[in-house]
Amino acid sequence: MNTVASDIAAADSQNTAQNPLLIGMGLPPFEQIQPDQVEPAMMQLLQELEVALSALEANINPSWPGLVRPLEQIEERLSWSWGIVGHLMGVKNSPELRQAYEAMQPKVVKFATRLNQSQPIYTGFKALRQSDDWHQFDSSQQRIVAAAIRDAELSGVGLEGEAKARYNAIQLELAELSTKFSNNVLDATKAFSLTLTDPDDVAGLPPSALSLAAQSARAAGEESAKPEAGPWRITLDMPSYLPFMQHSRRRDLREKLYRVFISRASSGELNNAPLIERILELRQEQAKLLGYGSYAEVSLAAKMAPSVESVEKLLEELRQASYAAAQEDLSTLQAYAASEGETEPLQPWDVSFWAERQREAKFDFNAEELRPYFPLEQVLNGLFDLSQRIFGVTITAADGEAPIWHPDVRYFRVADESGEIAHFYLDPYSRPAEKRGGAWMDECISRAQENGTENGKVQLPVAYLVCNQTPPVDDKPSLMTFGEVETLFHEFGHGLQHMLTRVDYGKASGIRNVEWDAVELPSQFMENWCYHRPTLLSLGRHYQTGEPMPEAYYRKLLAARTYMSGSIMLRQIHFSWVDLELHHRYQPGGETPQQVRRRIAENTTVMPPLPEDAFLCAFGHIFAGGYAAGYYSYKWAEVLSADAFAAFEEAGLEDEQQIAQVGHRFRETVLALGGSQHPMQVFAAFRGREPNTLALLRHSGLAA
Repeated sequence: MNTVASDIAAADSQNTAQNPLLIGMGLPPFEQIQPDQVEPAMMQLLQELEVALSALEANINPSWPGLVRPLEQIEERLSWSWGIVGHLMGVKNSPELRQAYEAMQPKVVKFATRLNQSQPIYTGFKALRQSDDWHQFDSSQQRIVAAAIRDAELSGVGLEGEAKARYNAIQLELAELSTKFSNNVLDATKAFSLTLTDPDDVAGLPPSALSLAAQSARAAGEESAKPEAGPWRITLDMPSYLPFMQHSRRRDLREKLYRVFISRASSGELNNAPLIERILELRQEQAKLLGYGSYAEVSLAAKMAPSVESVEKLLEELRQASYAAAQEDLSTLQAYAASEGETEPLQPWDVSFWAERQREAKFDFNAEELRPYFPLEQVLNGLFDLSQRIFGVTITAADGEAPIWHPDVRYFRVADESGEIAHFYLDPYSRPAEKRGGAWMDECISRAQENGTENGKVQLPVAYLVCNQTPPVDDKPSLMTFGEVETLFHEFGHGLQHMLTRVDYGKASGIRNVEWDAVELPSQFMENWCYHRPTLLSLGRHYQTGEPMPEAYYRKLLAARTYMSGSIMLRQIHFSWVDLELHHRYQPGGETPQQVRRRIAENTTVMPPLPEDAFLCAFGHIFAGGYAAGYYSYKWAEVLSADAFAAFEEAGLEDEQQIAQVGHRFRETVLALGGSQHPMQVFAAFRGREPNTLALLRHSGLAA
């Protein structure tokens, strides 16, 4: 055992007994973890890791066992403990946890910056690249070493004196600002609710929305609230907000709710506008310190897209394909609303409502009719059956075999012909009081060879899959909208790449070391299966009768797939372009970020944002997540995912044998290779060529 490992092991044995956050391996013991344990655990861990890092720096041996492995042990210990705290911030947020997180975050950032800027380690990696070992390394190892050198350079390893001190101060401030941004959005979303008592106020709302609104009212203290009699509590949480905007006949209430929603976190104590300006200013300053022209260039230095220009070229190609279609969508919707008696020009709070009415009229069904056919349990069965058919993996419930952070959380086992290969947690339901919105996959444990074994035991991966779908209401199970089904498939796609990796080096297994703009490939790929007839019919069974979803619904869903797809694509392009412009051309002291957004909106929206639309103040993806100057990644990867799915279409979607063969190839390339090769190589290994936009435009109904 090398010195670093023995230092860590000695400290471990004494301390884990007292604090569960110091165990450093295996599944987190969620039932034992309390917010007051965070500070003592992290203080102690950082001290131990500081000792281990100093020991490693003093004895640099530029070889795989002498440098990469001991460094990985240090990083894994930190990411295990701090990763749990970050996970709980997302799913079990509380004032006590927040306080502990905010107290420790600067110290963790400081240590991470110190590690990333370690001159001895950087020099060691450069020596490793020049050594005789280099030619013996496989592609995973070479990519890991190259990424370590690049990341050190992007972390300011080459800076000295004042420039280095300034860079480090910026890192700290940015970390604090992004946490504050995220908390402000959560608090602003939580702060508003609308309690309605008159049945006329909820006219048009489907039974599922009324049940959820009554349940929400009961949770807020209205003990006698009932779906049919009220009172009903509407919130800004997606499972509550979206159905209200789609179905409420009260135009004035839709307007009220919409205006509050788009101005979240834009005033008072929770105002994110000053934070946005500061974040952009700091990112720009940081880019200049590193010798780049803009933060977008820093961001792209580690991505698949070669330049800002190449991203803008793709966005413009997709904008031209979608803009006229989006204009047509809006004028058709306006005409439809007028034919139904709407005398006013459509406003932003009308679009969801009339789009839903037109969809019902055009395709003769509404999204609510489908809910009874999508109970969560049945959807999971269909998803797992699909995984068996195309990837050869068997998924079974393993509830009770792992510690959980909330009673609703499920645990599953993944196996193939070789035996058990992975596990995952599923936290499916919305919990607005403590859980942030949206849906995500995160790593709990990554696949890697266990410490000290070169060809020995492999640590199996475990994923967190987190959604915010409609919870069970009263005596009904969670009945999902089709959109929620797609979201589950999306996150499961991320999970598959994390879990089905065959790479044994922790730094390149699963989604690690995969360029950010390629990370959405497997997730968006999985969404396509929601429109595959045998798959959809296996997902859809009525929760009471067990009857399969009628064939007619499948045909209607398929027909509705490209409904308003020009508008949907243009919306993503708008977000992507705003993000890119803010990180590439925005100058503090000139236009405000909101003005930049309005300027971009002139060519990327067909209904301009309202004057008070402060969407940026809740744009957590780029100000509190990993998508800064990278939101375009959704479209970039969607080109890849549509083209990948086209390989299955070409093989014949009704031919199970062919599908299994193509599925095996997809698993062995896209899902297995992780970050061990460049994504373009991985894609070409699967597809036999580089990607193009044809399949995406065809799937969207926008092909010329």
